[in-house]
Amino acid sequence: MEKEGGKCGCPCHKMIGVLVVAFGLVFLLGALNVLSDRAVSIAWPIIVILAGLKKLFGGSCSCCSKEKE
Repeated sequence: MEKEGGKCGCPCHKMIGVLVVAFGLVFLLGALNVLSDRAVSIAWPIIVILAGLKKLFGGSCSCCSKEKE
C-alpha cells in the first residue's frame, strides 16, 4: 500500500487505535447505563485480549514486509 504522510495506510496499522476507541466506548456506555455492568465486565477483557494478540502477532504486515526487502 502507499504511504500517507510517511506512514503506511493499510488497515492493519489502525487496529490498535480502533481497539482503544472500543475500550473507551464500552466504559462510556456502561457509565451512561446503555450497557449493563455485566456486559461491560465481559466486553473490556475481550478488547484487551484482542489488542494483546494484535501486538503479539501483528508484526508481519504484508505491505510493510515488501518495503523492507
